[in-house]
Amino acid sequence: MLDLLLKNGTLVDGTGAPSRRANVGVKDGKIVAVGEVDEAAARTIDCDGHLVTPGFVDVHSHYDGQASWDGEMLPSSAHGVTTAVMGNCGVGFAPCRPRDHERLIKLFEGVEDIPGSALTEGITWKWETFGEYLDYVDARPRTMDVAAYLTHDALRVYVMGERATAEGKATSDDLAAMAAIVRDAMGAGAVGFSTGRTDNHRAIDGSHTPASEASEEELTTLARAVAASGRGVLQAVSDFDMERGAERFEGEFDVLERFGEAAKGHTLWISWMQRDLIPTQWVDIRRRAEAANAKGVQVRLQAAPRGIGVLLGLEATFHPFVGFPSYKTIAHLPLAARVKEMRDPSFRARILTETSDKIAGDGSPVPPLADRLLSMIDLVSMRMFPLGATPSYEPGPGESLMARAVMSGGKPLEAIYDALLEQDGKALLYFPVYNYAGMSLDVVEEMLHHPLAIPGLADGGAHCGTICDASMPTYFLMHWARDRAKGRFSIEAAVQKLSGLPAAMMDFRDRGTIELGKKADLNVIDFAKLSLASPHLVSDLPAGGRRFLQDARGYRATIVSGAVVAEHDKLTGERPGRVVRLGR
Repeated sequence: MLDLLLKNGTLVDGTGAPSRRANVGVKDGKIVAVGEVDEAAARTIDCDGHLVTPGFVDVHSHYDGQASWDGEMLPSSAHGVTTAVMGNCGVGFAPCRPRDHERLIKLFEGVEDIPGSALTEGITWKWETFGEYLDYVDARPRTMDVAAYLTHDALRVYVMGERATAEGKATSDDLAAMAAIVRDAMGAGAVGFSTGRTDNHRAIDGSHTPASEASEEELTTLARAVAASGRGVLQAVSDFDMERGAERFEGEFDVLERFGEAAKGHTLWISWMQRDLIPTQWVDIRRRAEAANAKGVQVRLQAAPRGIGVLLGLEATFHPFVGFPSYKTIAHLPLAARVKEMRDPSFRARILTETSDKIAGDGSPVPPLADRLLSMIDLVSMRMFPLGATPSYEPGPGESLMARAVMSGGKPLEAIYDALLEQDGKALLYFPVYNYAGMSLDVVEEMLHHPLAIPGLADGGAHCGTICDASMPTYFLMHWARDRAKGRFSIEAAVQKLSGLPAAMMDFRDRGTIELGKKADLNVIDFAKLSLASPHLVSDLPAGGRRFLQDARGYRATIVSGAVVAEHDKLTGERPGRVVRLGR
């Protein structure tokens, strides 16, 4: 008898093959039958009118802390994700000596906007080495599987101690020690090695991340250590020295290309986005990635399926008035009290005459970009939109707060102020910082359709009070395979981009497609009804930490290793998820 039978569904198998009507039989966590299956089953789900797809593989998440205490793995588990890769961008929690616990927490808090108090209370530190970390995480049942990179910042701090600053140069002994740990981590099941090279990533004290200025010699040494294992991939995020001038781009890409070349045929993932300060840089990244592949260096690109931006609100981490002198006098008050003060006409009149104090710089994790944006708030308001109950992530210019100000005869700052007070101060504003220079997703369309790219950068588990992009798999499917008239994907191509391709590129050979013998990670989706609710703030992290969650509608079921972990858009309490270890 089968454990589970999915019958009468439209099978989209993740290979890119045409969809077809078929049944899927599951036994002992594996797919054992596909097609005309009429075997008896302990449980049968009638999938008539629904898609049956592989579970989604999210290659870019930051659940490194959350995975050590949380079994639900929200928000990603609400969006069809059955495998999440964490440890991206060079930040993580292993290896780590006891003396460095606080240092890594401050680093993660600054880079990924996760409350330090939540990390301090939630992480038990029952590990020191990377292998011990994987063992600990593996012993905590959860809704989905997770995989982890060995991260550059944690590695550097472990080996170099106080010398592991952005300016600290690794000695030959340091390099040898780091390479040995990389080899050990790959043996323990790491999926590879990640590094971060962007000025926008700062620790909570405002300092640069330890690995941000690592030398080419250091990067290539560690890439060779990954390659020696015979498996694994590299991952890097870089702004390509954007803060230092466009002429630095080629030199920085040269470093990354040689980093990938040193891995001898193993994939190097690079984050791909359109940055406003250099809006054509994404074209240069594409050009260099294509050239690298032509030379045999396997560079692949992760592209977000929508604008990369922030949610602004009085309950969020940031909003445009956070640095205004008058707001600082009430910032400590509960939301209702702040709203009452802000609705007072005299308070409103006073604050609208002020300018913001500097909020970035030494001692602050806020990137310098924030101060630049505040200094030109009128222009910025052209790209600031009320999110609304049914969120739109491709709004037009007429929906902006600048347009609202023009229509009301007021100033943009007034429109922003009033919009923040809607819904009793719970209203959210959407500000796409990247990928939206042309006021549409046409650039994203080009990125997503490029053969070297897959949807990524969902950042599940991170930026708790700033974004909720863990919903990107749902958004990609509904927007790019159903709703958008231009640049639409076929459903077969879209599902392949979310499952089969990322699984293959991560060398996950047991999942990503619906084939005999593969792991029974599956989604049953009411495609016509698939939709997103507006993000909402909850206080469910350890120590009362707050984060945004975003619900989806249309997931009839999500299945991990044959167990139904979500049904009718709600988690069931099943916890079959484990750690994915390459080579085991």
